[in-house]
Amino acid sequence: MVGLLCLTLGLAPVIPEPHVWEKLKMLAAGDLTRPMDIFDLLLHGMPWMFALAKLALRPAR
Repeated sequence: MVGLLCLTLGLAPVIPEPHVWEKLKMLAAGDLTRPMDIFDLLLHGMPWMFALAKLALRPAR
């Protein structure tokens, strides 16, 4: 389920570039200041945060 979220919401829209990638570039450049841009980063980044948390918290085999 988390993988499906990453592929749909996490990468939407795919063309011309995913919002999460655009917002991460803005964050790195220091241009992420508008509340809508911050909300957009959180919205599109949440599936990726869930995926990382799921990987980090899985039991060792």
